[in-house]
Amino acid sequence: MALVLPNQSTETGQWVEIRWQRSPWKRLLRKSYSRRGRSSAHVRTGVPVTETIHRAPDDTYRVLDENGELVDGAEVPDLTDDELVEMYRYMKLARRFDERAVSLQRQGRIGTYPPLSGQEGAQIASAMALADDDWIVPSYREHGASLVRGLPLKDTLLYWMGDERGNAIPAEENIFTVAVPIASQIPHATGMGWASQLKDESDTAFMCYFGDGATSEGDFHEGLNFAGVYDTPNVFFCNNNQWAISVPREQQTATDTLAQKAAAYGFEGVQVDGMDPLAVYQVAHDAIEKAKDPDEDEMRPTLIEAVQYRFGAHTTADDPSVYREESEVEAWKDKDPIPRLETFLVETDRLDDAAIESIEADIEDAVADAIEAAEETPRPDPASMFENVYAEMPQRLEQQLEYFQSIRDEYGDEALLED
Repeated sequence: MALVLPNQSTETGQWVEIRWQRSPWKRLLRKSYSRRGRSSAHVRTGVPVTETIHRAPDDTYRVLDENGELVDGAEVPDLTDDELVEMYRYMKLARRFDERAVSLQRQGRIGTYPPLSGQEGAQIASAMALADDDWIVPSYREHGASLVRGLPLKDTLLYWMGDERGNAIPAEENIFTVAVPIASQIPHATGMGWASQLKDESDTAFMCYFGDGATSEGDFHEGLNFAGVYDTPNVFFCNNNQWAISVPREQQTATDTLAQKAAAYGFEGVQVDGMDPLAVYQVAHDAIEKAKDPDEDEMRPTLIEAVQYRFGAHTTADDPSVYREESEVEAWKDKDPIPRLETFLVETDRLDDAAIESIEADIEDAVADAIEAAEETPRPDPASMFENVYAEMPQRLEQQLEYFQSIRDEYGDEALLED
């Protein structure tokens, strides 16, 4: 299979055909020209780019079909049986946590919350492909990826309870702060990658998560363009869940795929079945490997488009029934990544009913313990609102803190907070 791009080295208007070579992706955009002066492309007459890449999930890279069976010719990623079961456990844990979090919001026990059900396969598998020294730069929905990186569920709950201590991420977990403004984290991720290059840190990759709606933002272009120019060690992971709140994928872009946008920035893009965790793991693993140690003719960055679906609302403040049909949701639930992986593990004797029951019991306890710990966490000291903003507190904040303390000393905390 080949991608056809305009030939930048001629004035004839001819097109170059770029054949994918890196295994096992098969569908990666190979770079036809680079500032390194290498080219492996040859010329043929024009064929529109949109005819060479396809958006339908059936045409993306996958390992498991919707029934949990290996696709013909596909190979299981290089993971131990224990690691495959751990992937399944993380996915089940993320799903159960998500269900409980939505319930807590409906009860008024946490604030607005962004559900992730349906997207566990993409989040868990991609995060498991990272090494300890790698970083994730999340949006607001990466509870599953953060869980894999070591962030306690209690902290995730605290954040959505409005307690910023939930976003005070321990340095060793290598998780950047949660970004709610759409696409704002993308230039940050690119900057982190560039900084690591300036410091000659060649063994660190930076995986940035965002949704399909983010690809319509200027920050997406700026971040990816900079990454291409400076060849930064970034993996841009687009969770294409079909809806940017109420805006469908078809109204985000005229391109057949989001992955092909990478070609404009001079690096590779790949579309993967985001509800197939084994396929996601393989693609993410290869992209991370390339970010750290590219072949001579490769660029470090990669844009991954993981085609998936969010089963629930955009957030608990959203009513998806207004803009999408229930039949659409049910059709996508047939591709649910959790039973898909479970079927594969059971049929290959890596998992049995007893193990599943044990995992589910442990998960119930873990989620219940996290909720209890979050709700029993004492309120933060109100004075902490002035902290962790600047490395050195500016004079205006010092004055505000002094005034705050005078009110507190005179009237007590009752004047500051309602119980």
